[in-house]
Amino acid sequence: MSNLFVRKATGLVRSWSVMDAFVYALFSINLITLGLYSFSQMYYFEGGMVNALIVSAIFIFFEVIVYAALIAVMPRSGGDYVWQSRILGGAVGFILAVTGWWFILWLWVPLYGDMFRHIVLVPLLGVFGARDLALWFAGTQMGSFTASIITLAIVSIFIMLGMKTYARIQKFSFYGGMLGLLIVIGLLLTGTPETFKAGFEANASSMFGTAPGIYDATVTLGTDAGAITPFSGGSMGVVFLVIPYMVFFNLWPNWGATLYGEVRGATDFKRNITGMGGALGITTVLGIILLFAISKAIGWEFYVQAGAAWWNHVWYGAEVAFPVWPYPALLATFLTTNKFVQILVIALMSLWWFGWSGTVFLSSTRVIFAAAFDRLLPESVAKVDERTGTPVNALLLMVIPSVVVAYMFAFNIASFQTLTLCSTLVIAVTFLGTTISAIVLPYTKPDLYKASPIAKYNVLGLPLISVAGVIFGGFLVYLLYQWIIDPNGLYGIGIKNTSSVYYMLGNYVLAAIIYFGFKSYRKSKGIDLNKVQAEIPVE
Repeated sequence: MSNLFVRKATGLVRSWSVMDAFVYALFSINLITLGLYSFSQMYYFEGGMVNALIVSAIFIFFEVIVYAALIAVMPRSGGDYVWQSRILGGAVGFILAVTGWWFILWLWVPLYGDMFRHIVLVPLLGVFGARDLALWFAGTQMGSFTASIITLAIVSIFIMLGMKTYARIQKFSFYGGMLGLLIVIGLLLTGTPETFKAGFEANASSMFGTAPGIYDATVTLGTDAGAITPFSGGSMGVVFLVIPYMVFFNLWPNWGATLYGEVRGATDFKRNITGMGGALGITTVLGIILLFAISKAIGWEFYVQAGAAWWNHVWYGAEVAFPVWPYPALLATFLTTNKFVQILVIALMSLWWFGWSGTVFLSSTRVIFAAAFDRLLPESVAKVDERTGTPVNALLLMVIPSVVVAYMFAFNIASFQTLTLCSTLVIAVTFLGTTISAIVLPYTKPDLYKASPIAKYNVLGLPLISVAGVIFGGFLVYLLYQWIIDPNGLYGIGIKNTSSVYYMLGNYVLAAIIYFGFKSYRKSKGIDLNKVQAEIPVE
């Protein structure tokens, strides 16, 4: 077997604890970055926001079971790629995992950059009085692109420092960010809509130079943009139409699954469930509390209207009164006149972005590494820095194309900004491949399954992993139908958007060319990749 892979063992080190994996999972379904970013865009739905949050979390818990079980059976760096290639076959595993964990993550970079400017740069510059620079970042295409380039630099440094150091950055960000969130919730729960309106008028003017009457102007613009999403309520039918947008934020408790070859105790099914499931549960509860607090002090209608006004301006070029994204943590600081508290809150809340930022590449580099370790990419891509355990060349394959994609997104070349939800659709397809792998695992790999710690878990005599897989798989099929067919015209990334179709198909074609090209090349050198992918690599 030693001749099949690039070397006898991957060279990666189990430098993370289960606690580190939990924090990573919690940051992956990041309430402040992905959550608030998504909530502000979901202004035109009839179903209740809280209802969609709860129902989606219930289905996503079955995803947690599927991934926790697969990790326990086969805790390998590369996660989805290793499982699919060993259970469903090399072509399926490579094409789905590489497209979902490598190519589509280039599109996530400008999204991380967009959140960096809205959650870190603009609020900090505003609260420190750097109005012109804050407005440049908030409202210009070059400001958007610059934020993405800074994001790439920060993320690259974090990942090159290695898993162990990044775990420390995560923990510091976790505790600081949680403290900031508690202060924000406290400010909101003790505030009133009347106090907020006065604070909004005063602070918007002093920080961003807005004209008097901005509160009422925002209400008008948001109403005209179609802001209708309620806090809660609605029939199950309309709630289920909110969910395909909601999961842009909370579909990711398994984001660290590709890293579990570097997590100690990864074969413990229950601990895996606790880590990922705990992150999902805590985030869901915090989300409900935060949305309730926003409703109490800012007013739910105004919150939805402010999001509608901003995104109607970004997407369609409509007029806007408040010239920056209505970031709830920034809005919460308008409830106090204490400058120190304002700075403290924005600084602490920025840690939600810094603790999360590495997720854009960290999981992806392990999938690229795993494919290179199987000889499906040049051997140099599987090179690991001996000091940090980082696959440096795999990182470069993420960074360099991301610059091009970030530029296209910032300047909306080929309608690139309409592709936002493609970032979720393509990964959901990858998750579906893994879910099918989980369903069939007990039947196609019975020896591996029976020897694993999950073999004792059954539901009515059926393997738990298969039952959970059928439920979560059905949920994914529903999401994919809504996104691709989009019968109600709600998501904008389906067959009606030719840019999205060409972009996604292009990614899959590129993956297929690489796979079959390298398979043919290795065969000419006497290496049978079918035999390689029939073996499970040693960490």
